[in-house]
Amino acid sequence: MGELSTFDKSLLNLLQGSIPICSRPFAAMAEKIGADEVTVISRLRELKAAGYLRRIGTFFNSNNLGYQGSLIALKVEPEEICSVAEAINRYPEATHNYEREGRYNLWFTLLTPDAEKESDILSEIRGLRGVEDMLKLKSKKKYKINVQFQLQ
Repeated sequence: MGELSTFDKSLLNLLQGSIPICSRPFAAMAEKIGADEVTVISRLRELKAAGYLRRIGTFFNSNNLGYQGSLIALKVEPEEICSVAEAINRYPEATHNYEREGRYNLWFTLLTPDAEKESDILSEIRGLRGVEDMLKLKSKKKYKINVQFQLQ
């Protein structure tokens, strides 16, 4: 996929904070940008397949729902970064997975309903080929930053 079109940018801008709460949110979004629901859904699938989107979902106050959050830093052999990142991305509990410079070169957040689930997931990740070390940094205070990328 080449450069994002004006339509793509409008769609992605809406997606970042203007998904209506209704029975057919993509139809409502389509109306806002002069398209139809089928086109919006089709284009979102294409953008996801091309790697522009990882997931579409909502944010909840995870603490109020009983979830616990941890920031996880991994030291991964450079040639295994992609495979480890892809494995982590398959866990719905893992978010914000990014490669970083430095000794700990792959960082992600993990939201789990209890310590046992967290332990199980981290044990599986620790066992992935290329993972040399792991730091678990427990969340003590939550700072919510609303990041939206204006694409136009």
